Amino acid sequence: MVLFLPQVLVCLLVLLGPVVPLPVMAAEPPAHRYNLDTIIAQALARNPTVSLAEGHIDYSRGQQVAAGAYPNPTVTGNTGVGEIRDVGRADIQQSLARQTLTEYNMTVGQPLEWPSMLAARQQAADAGLATANAGLLEARLHLIAQVKVAFSDLLMAQQDAGLARQNLETVEGVARIVKARVKSGEAPQFESIKAEVEVLKARQDLARAENMVRINRVALDTLTGGALGLSYTIEGEFIGMPQDLQIDALMARMMERHPTIQRLLKSVQQSDWKIEFERQSRVPNVTVNGRYWREIGREAWQGGLSVPIPTWYRRQGEIASALGTKRREEAELLRARNELARAVYQYYLDARTTAELIDVFNKGLLKQAQEALRLAQFSFQQGASSLLEVLDAQRVQRQILMDYVQARYQLSVSLAQLERAVGGTL
Repeated sequence: MVLFLPQVLVCLLVLLGPVVPLPVMAAEPPAHRYNLDTIIAQALARNPTVSLAEGHIDYSRGQQVAAGAYPNPTVTGNTGVGEIRDVGRADIQQSLARQTLTEYNMTVGQPLEWPSMLAARQQAADAGLATANAGLLEARLHLIAQVKVAFSDLLMAQQDAGLARQNLETVEGVARIVKARVKSGEAPQFESIKAEVEVLKARQDLARAENMVRINRVALDTLTGGALGLSYTIEGEFIGMPQDLQIDALMARMMERHPTIQRLLKSVQQSDWKIEFERQSRVPNVTVNGRYWREIGREAWQGGLSVPIPTWYRRQGEIASALGTKRREEAELLRARNELARAVYQYYLDARTTAELIDVFNKGLLKQAQEALRLAQFSFQQGASSLLEVLDAQRVQRQILMDYVQARYQLSVSLAQLERAVGGTL
């Protein structure tokens, strides 16, 4: 029986069933790429540490407004019903009917603050606002340094993962050559097992490196308040050693401009004004009073002064507390200067030593390691060297690359910490 072409198509459709269109897989959105400047801007805009410092500024501004406010007056009023009961003469009492009248009085008191005490309080509030502004600069400085260190950590993890991936490709290539030799009888079976072990170790190293990339990616995203997400990448290089970096200039800049030093100096000034305020508070404030009285048969206007007499206590406790606060602030200032000077010197030496090590790598060590690996691989392909020699050359070359990347990472971190100790970019 001969089937025509239409009949064949019908049979095929019946056997295959209805045609269901395949779902179109949506392409994954590309991961966002960020550089260091963009990440720093995101961190400064969204990190809660900056918001906390800005909140201190708002609080200090409120204290400044309150310090300049003049005390409000006090108004007291009384009212009631009065009745005439006693009169000196009986005949007058008989002639006058008993009367009732609404009585009232009002008292207005205005405190007059001692001008020197008001000026000291205002100066203390101004110093407090300056302290808060320096605290904001200090918070931004520390946050920028943290972002730079976290950026270097992620960059180091990415490069480590890249080296691990290259190492895996190289080991897999060597393993394929070894398997071919074993299959052809040119090498013993033990060589194939050894090559497979090296492949497994390389895969474990790659998995560990990729896991560190994820961990450091989350750490950097945390500093930006979650602005980067979880599937982003970074682009950039490690920070290089600046030219003409002098320790004396760095020390002088730290002493003059570091936000921590400025904040503590303003705190000492604020303590000075608080001491002055407590001393001026020993002079009592005067309250001016004015009264109006309206009673039955009497109307009066009165004025007076109310002055507390500091007989038993003259704010000795408050003055002692203010002096103790100033002494504590001065000690904190001295400690901060010593710590920052030590940090500047330490990170400067670390950066300079690491930069010299990087020069050694750049002047020939990297090329020598790469050339040694190339010769070992070529010799192995020609059958002139063993698998062990190739693996040793590969380990040496990878270790040198890792040391080089580690040195660049250490230089970048040292410079970021040096910027934090100096108080700004280098």
